[in-house]
Amino acid sequence: MLIISDTTPIISLIKADKLYLLEKMFENVIIPKAVYDELTVNEKYGKEIAELKEAIFIKVGKVENNASVNILRNVTGLDAGESEAIVMAEENDADLLLMDEHKGRQVAKKLGIRITGTIGILLQAFDEGMLSREDIVNSIVVLKESNIRISDNLCKKVYEHIKI
Repeated sequence: MLIISDTTPIISLIKADKLYLLEKMFENVIIPKAVYDELTVNEKYGKEIAELKEAIFIKVGKVENNASVNILRNVTGLDAGESEAIVMAEENDADLLLMDEHKGRQVAKKLGIRITGTIGILLQAFDEGMLSREDIVNSIVVLKESNIRISDNLCKKVYEHIKI
């Protein structure tokens, strides 16, 4: 199974102390170079940088068609990481793209790319018995406290799904 990830799901799962789920669920996850750079250049992600570098199941991949990345950035306004993740997913016929940003998800859907985000990963882990209801609730609290945007509507759907 080929899984490509954008920046935010990696950061969010690290903040929630749930990055290990990606390895348990998918074995390996590929991130484009721009995503790796976003994760490792910004000094505010000190903890995330250390954890990312220790996560041997996360591999850095290269986009083949940089012209497509540039066109996507210019036409949609997506950042480099989002654009490279979408192009990489399309180039490699990825099974799944991990992306949280609304605009990027819309573009990926239009291109026929299957997507999920941080909350989708948490819910899948819950459904597979890897997380408890309490784990999900605590993760959402941590994400919100870390200024990760989760709409009230999405929270409501999550709580309905886990039957709270």
